[in-house]
Order: sequence, then structure tokens, then C-alpha cells
Amino acid sequence: MTDYIPDSKFYKVEAIVRPWRIQHVSSALLKIGIRGVTVSDVRGFGAQGGSKERHGGSEFSEDKFVAKVKMEIVVKKEQVESVINTIIDGARTGEIGDGKIFVLPVSDVIRVRTGERGEQAEKMTGDMLSSS
Repeated sequence: MTDYIPDSKFYKVEAIVRPWRIQHVSSALLKIGIRGVTVSDVRGFGAQGGSKERHGGSEFSEDKFVAKVKMEIVVKKEQVESVINTIIDGARTGEIGDGKIFVLPVSDVIRVRTGERGEQAEKMTGDMLSSS
């Protein structure tokens, strides 16, 4: 396992991926037991330099931002490498613009509904079930 500095019990893995790869990635994450994922539509540019449109035979760029999806997953330290590898496997096409992954330390996790903290709050087991 990689040494993450600063050391923390939990880490947030943020991945910027192509929108049409999100289903592959989220399915793969479910298979390894990851239940808590936040997904946002974002726009930006990186190595590919943004997008260009063709209109009337000439190239122009409206704003150079490309539509992407940002996935945010908070996991225990022991799960980080597995989550990273799963995202890479699901998101990689081999072309420029496949995305980036960022790993950030998380100092605490608090479940709003119960006030539980730490590992109790991070666990997603049973969260999908309602007690109605």
C-alpha cells in the first residue's frame, strides 16, 4: 500500500471521468462493496486542451470546457488502492481525456441521521434500507 501523507483513517477519492464511462465505474465499485458514491456533472479541460466545434468549415471553441463527471468516494485507508484500481479499470479508454484521480485525507465522517462518527458513520451496510 502506498504511504498517503498526511496519514488518515479515511480518504476521499475524487475521480474525474468521461460521462459515458460512469456506468462501468459505478458497477465495478458496487462489485467490490463500495456503496457510497457522490456523482456530479462538471466541466473542465486538461491535457486534451478542451473541445473544439466545427461550424461553417472553420474550427472555433465556445469555452474549451469538456463535459465530465466527478465521482467522490470516502473510504477507509485500506480500501483506497482497490478503489483507485477499480476506477482506472472502469474508466480507461487509452485516449487523452480519460480523466484524473485525486486522493485527499478526511479527518472525520459524521452520519447526519444518527450523529455516528468515524467507522460507524462510514459504513454503508443497511443504509439503503428504510424502516417504514
